[in-house]
Amino acid sequence: MTTAIVLGAAVRPDGTPSPTLALRVDHAVTLWRTGRAERICLTGGIGRHGPSEARVARDRAHAAGIPEAALLLEEASTTTLENIAFAAPLCAAPLILVTNRWHLPRALMIARLLGLGATGSGPRATAPVQTTTAAILREVAAAPVSAVRAVRWARRTAR
Repeated sequence: MTTAIVLGAAVRPDGTPSPTLALRVDHAVTLWRTGRAERICLTGGIGRHGPSEARVARDRAHAAGIPEAALLLEEASTTTLENIAFAAPLCAAPLILVTNRWHLPRALMIARLLGLGATGSGPRATAPVQTTTAAILREVAAAPVSAVRAVRWARRTAR
């Protein structure tokens, strides 16, 4: 039973999903509707604004017609590493990580370092070039730190 894991993103002050979170959820909904995923795991704890990213994402997926039985929640994570590490035990393999395309390489690297077999799927987006460039540069800078943290996490949990 394939599970799409939607990596968390910000919630707006009014409790609605940020454009990034909405884009990720909508992509997971498409994966479910087309039969590529049988379940959707929504991740993310409470960030700057509540409710949790997972709960807001779940509400959006449910409003789009996904039945509650197909939705899983992981509400404790606050980082990409935690999104993946905390969601994996809840999910049936194979796993599809759902996030923005510029975020997929780092997310897949983290999954591999945690010993998880996962593929990735990201929606096409039409963000301004400046926004996308800034996101890519952030990902390049974050990759080495994420790698070290994922290796430490994997060693700690292997004991």
